[in-house]
Amino acid sequence: MKLLVIGCGQCGGRVADEFARRDKRARTDRGTEIVTEALAINTDVADLSGLTFIKPDHRHRILIGGRKSGGHGVGKINELGAEIAREEGDRVLDGVARAQQRSDTDAFLLIAGAAGGTGSGAIAELAQQVKERYTDKPVYALVVLPFRYEELTEDRSIYNVGTCLKSIYLVADAVFLVDNQRFVTDKDSIRNNLARINAHVVDPFYNLLCAGEETDAKFIGSKVLDAGDIIQTLSGWSVIGHGRASVSRGKLPFGGKLDFRNAVAETDKGIHAMNQAKSALSLKCRPDDARRALYLLTAPHEQMSMDLIKDLSASLRSIATEATIRSGDYPRGKDFLDVTLVLSELTNSTKISDYFSRTLRYIYLKKRRRGEIGEQQVGFEEALRDIPLLL
Repeated sequence: MKLLVIGCGQCGGRVADEFARRDKRARTDRGTEIVTEALAINTDVADLSGLTFIKPDHRHRILIGGRKSGGHGVGKINELGAEIAREEGDRVLDGVARAQQRSDTDAFLLIAGAAGGTGSGAIAELAQQVKERYTDKPVYALVVLPFRYEELTEDRSIYNVGTCLKSIYLVADAVFLVDNQRFVTDKDSIRNNLARINAHVVDPFYNLLCAGEETDAKFIGSKVLDAGDIIQTLSGWSVIGHGRASVSRGKLPFGGKLDFRNAVAETDKGIHAMNQAKSALSLKCRPDDARRALYLLTAPHEQMSMDLIKDLSASLRSIATEATIRSGDYPRGKDFLDVTLVLSELTNSTKISDYFSRTLRYIYLKKRRRGEIGEQQVGFEEALRDIPLLL
């Protein structure tokens, strides 16, 4: 699957930069292309200057809102980020149109941090503009949720998250949710933490995107998981995870390739990788809330068997009981067995409901301080309408 990636704001730009790095790796190591173009959109010059792999010209690093922000960002005011994207979205669409290989693009992926200003505000507006211009291709979003300290100390961050999530959900064909806090290492520096988190965010996409773009016959799976399968799986709130187990090359010591203990060991490694993928999902959720799911097994071809595929499918079915499941194999790698897992069309998320509730609380307290409302209480569905749209 080939993506055209658009990073919005500081967080979105850095994750998009990581996608560009992985595309360079795919071209070098596998002779495949997974990102047809990577763009970074921002109101802050310094943030655009800090990228590494996205091309440095003005068509790929696009500064918007120069007159309103002076090139120094929007100060977490995501309504201003949305307004600027609305006014200057044509510049972004021009950058997309200039992509030399845009006809090869299978889908668009827009990325932003939900708690900031530029990305949080711009992502839904730009997604809508892209969707209106390119009606034949799906538009996906990857939204990064804030760190715990941001939630505890910055009320405005919670408001930004709530408005961003409500807006992008109404526009995008699917929204990948990523919880920053899941990947934090307390004793490491901020720079190393952020670099590691960005790598963790993009890691699960690598094999998934490469599998359907292989041209070397020996690396094409028996059951290819390609763009069509991914598009049919992705809908609404979605999460992605990746698990890995090391594999032994050649004979195991207790009896040769056909020994039953080797078959058991092979299955155990596959189940271990699947369990790792479940525990490493980008947002903690209940798998039985998913209505669609897929997994990709990536391993040396001699390490993959029908029994292993059957056991992996049964393992996923046991937790995603209501989901339509798709699967595929990708005979790549030497020393590892990898499982990529996607759960989509999640019908319930405690984390998202909590953000909406806290956003409503923020709005309620703000209105009450201004004397606009009294003590009356309203139902959740009615109150949810009070969360503004950034469109």
